[in-house]
Amino acid sequence: MILLPLHAAATLVMFGVILIVQRVHYPLFRYVRTADYEAFQAIHMRRITWIVGPAMAVELATAGWIAWAPPPGLPAWMGWTGLALVLAIWATTGLVQVPLHARLTQGFDAAAHRRLVATNWVRTAAWALRAGLVCWMLGRGLGG
Repeated sequence: MILLPLHAAATLVMFGVILIVQRVHYPLFRYVRTADYEAFQAIHMRRITWIVGPAMAVELATAGWIAWAPPPGLPAWMGWTGLALVLAIWATTGLVQVPLHARLTQGFDAAAHRRLVATNWVRTAAWALRAGLVCWMLGRGLGG
């Protein structure tokens, strides 16, 4: 019975985080002084990982579990759709966002920063869809 609430909690935490990152944090990167930028980016990556790493890992593990063994009351498509969105998030994180952050550890690059903000909308949209889906799943799975 804890699987669905744990999954929803991880997803909703990440939805909140991605909204703050997309609308507040990433846009502010360009205002960091050039002399401080490399250290800023390295610290950002280290600190944000402590927040997003565990939540994303829990979300992925529980999404897989729900897809392969849906709780009573949930149609299989919900689990598979949720897992597909999680995999899309992980793919864009690993293939796009992480390399852009790595590039920015070498110093501020306006083009890389613009691409970081622009491409992060994919993750923001995917987590928004996931947030709606997990709320729907939670309502169905808990008898609503």
